[in-house]
Amino acid sequence: MTSHRAKVGVVVIGYDDAAHVADAVRSALAQGDAVREVIAVDDCSTDGSAALLDALAAEEPRLTVIHRAVNSGGCGSPRNDGIDAATAPYVMFLDSDDVLPPGAVDALLGTAEAHGVPVAAGLCVRRELPSGREVPWERALYAGPAVLPNPSRRPRLAHDTLCVNKLYRTDFLREHAIRFPEGRYPYEDYVFSARVLAAAPRVALIPDTVYVWHVRRDAERLSISLDRGDISNWRARTEANRAAYEILLGAGEKRLARAVHAKFLDHDLRMYTRELELRTAAYRRDWWDHTRAYLSTFDAADLTLNPSAPGRLLARVLLASPAPRDLPRLRELAARPARLLPPYSRASDDTPVWSSDLPQVSLEHFLERPAHLLPLAVDAELHVGARATRLRLRLHELYGRVAQSGPASAHVVFTRREDGRVGLRGEARLLPDRYGDVWTGETPVELSELAPGTWDLRLTLRFGDGTDREVTAHALGGSGLLRRRVVLDVHHSVGRVLLLQPYRTHAGALALRAASGWRGMTEVLRRRLGRLLH
Repeated sequence: MTSHRAKVGVVVIGYDDAAHVADAVRSALAQGDAVREVIAVDDCSTDGSAALLDALAAEEPRLTVIHRAVNSGGCGSPRNDGIDAATAPYVMFLDSDDVLPPGAVDALLGTAEAHGVPVAAGLCVRRELPSGREVPWERALYAGPAVLPNPSRRPRLAHDTLCVNKLYRTDFLREHAIRFPEGRYPYEDYVFSARVLAAAPRVALIPDTVYVWHVRRDAERLSISLDRGDISNWRARTEANRAAYEILLGAGEKRLARAVHAKFLDHDLRMYTRELELRTAAYRRDWWDHTRAYLSTFDAADLTLNPSAPGRLLARVLLASPAPRDLPRLRELAARPARLLPPYSRASDDTPVWSSDLPQVSLEHFLERPAHLLPLAVDAELHVGARATRLRLRLHELYGRVAQSGPASAHVVFTRREDGRVGLRGEARLLPDRYGDVWTGETPVELSELAPGTWDLRLTLRFGDGTDREVTAHALGGSGLLRRRVVLDVHHSVGRVLLLQPYRTHAGALALRAASGWRGMTEVLRRRLGRLLH
C-alpha cells in the first residue's frame, strides 16, 4: 500500500484573525504524518496574528509563516503565495476561521493516490456558530464515492465553487498555471474552481466530511459571503460568475459553462432575491438594473430549458420588467421549497401568466408539471385561544392542478434549527372551500412542549392520488415579527416561563423562537432591538 506520509501541504491564510487562526493551524497539524508542511500566510495583520503564528512556528518545525508586506485586500494573493512556497506533492487550502476535521487529509490523499487523480474532493459542512448547527454543502454531489474521467461527466461539479474541500496535486496546478485572481477579488474561488475544471482533470469524489466552514453571522467583520448589504458584493458575485462561465466556454466545456449559469439562477439569484425587501430603495433599483443587464447575456436555453424552475422564473420576471416589482411574491418564489403566492392570472387566451400586466411571462408549463412538484403556496397562522393554540393552514389552488391531485391532509412538524430535533408533530385534514380556491385545515399545537431554540415549520402535503409534497408555509400576521406569547416552560423548574416569538423568516416562512426564563426573554428582546437599530 502506498505510504501517505509527508505528502500534503496545507496553505492557511488569514488577516486580523488572531482569535481563530491558531485553531485553524492546529487542525491542519493534527492531521498527522500525511501533512509535510503547513504554510501560514499572514496578509499584513495588525492584531497580533503575525506574532502568534511566529510563536507557533518556533515550536512546530512543519509550520512555515509567510508575512506579506502589504495587505492584498482579498484571499487570492495569499493563496497564490502558498502555492508558490509549497514543496509537498499535494496542496489544499484552509481559511483562518475554519478547521479541518480529523482524518480529512488521510481521506483525500488516500483517494487521490489510490486512483491516480490530480484532484480529490469531499464534503464541506457549514457550521453555524454559536449554535453548532451543521448544513452540508452540495450534499448530493458527495453522496457516494466516484471517479470521473472528466468533470464534464458530472456538470454539478460547477455548482461546488469552493476551493477548500479539495486536494490538488501541486504540479497539476503549476503545469496548467492555475492560480487565484490577485488583489481584492471577492469570490475568487469561483474563478479558481473554473480554471481547475477547464483543465479537464480526472476527479475523485468521496462522501467523507473534509472541511468545516464556520459561519459567524454576529462577527464584527463579516466574511465576504455574508457581507451582502452593499451592491458591490452583488456586482462582485456576478462578475465572478461571468468569469467562470467564460473560462469554461473558452475551454470548450459547454456543459460545465451552462452549469455555471444554472447554479447562478438556482442559488445566487434566489439567495439575493430573498433579501431584497431588507434593502434600501436605491439598492433595489441598482440590483434590479445590474441583474437584468447580466441576465441579458445568458443564452435563451439557460432560461427556457426548465421553465418551471424557480430561479429561471425569477429571471424571466426580472427581464420582463424594467423596474423592481412584486418583491414579496418574488421572495416567496425564491424560498426553499419555492412558493408561488396568488394572484394566479391568465392571459386573454386563458394561458396562465405571471400577472395581467406581465402576460409575456407565461406559466403554461405548470399545466403539465405534476402537482407534487409545483411551487405550492400554503399560508400558516398561529391562533392562541383561552385553552389551546391551533395552527391554521390554507392551501391555494394553482390553475386547477391542486384539485386534480385531491389534497387530503397536511403533516405538521416543528424542527429545531440548531440540531434538527423534532419538537412537535400534528396532522391537519384539508377541506375545500365552497369555491374550490383554497383548502383549509387546522391542528392543535402544544407550544409549551418546545425547548429553547429556533423552530422551523415543515409541512408534508398528502394527496389522494398517493403523492406528497414537502413545503414550508407563508407566515400570516403582518410584516416582521408576529405577536409574542408567554407560556409555562414544562422543560424547566416550576415557576419559570417560556417566551415564544413567532416570526417571518427572510424567505417569508413561519418560524418560532423559544427562550426559557426571564434571562432568555431579555436576550430575545435585545436581539430584536439590535435588528431594529441596524
